[in-house]
Amino acid sequence: MTRVHEPARKIPGLPPALVQAIEAAEGRKARALSVLDLRPVTDTTDFFVICSGTSDAHVRGIADAVVAELGQHGHDAHHVEGLQGGRWVLLDYVDFVVHLFHPETRSFYQLERLWADAPVIFRGGEPA
Repeated sequence: MTRVHEPARKIPGLPPALVQAIEAAEGRKARALSVLDLRPVTDTTDFFVICSGTSDAHVRGIADAVVAELGQHGHDAHHVEGLQGGRWVLLDYVDFVVHLFHPETRSFYQLERLWADAPVIFRGGEPA
């Protein structure tokens, strides 16, 4: 079930760290944010957070905000990729993975299409 225009913290069952990541991305004006519930389709992670920035610098800024916010609550990323480049930043928190894209890169990889079997449980952020 997709929740549109409802704050992430009001969606029952979302881990607090995931809510903090969503709110940090929204606080930096992430675009076209969606959260996929991967639990019914894979054991690798529970959720994907997917969003875009308007430029490489914006993508890096969103990533920095997510890392800083979760770090303040004792959640360190297990793995980080792409932070220097800013075209596709991956923040792996084990239970969820945050994918931050430059719009062209997001369009090329189409993660939402690749994981179309996973329900979208949240949409937010600035319009694309």
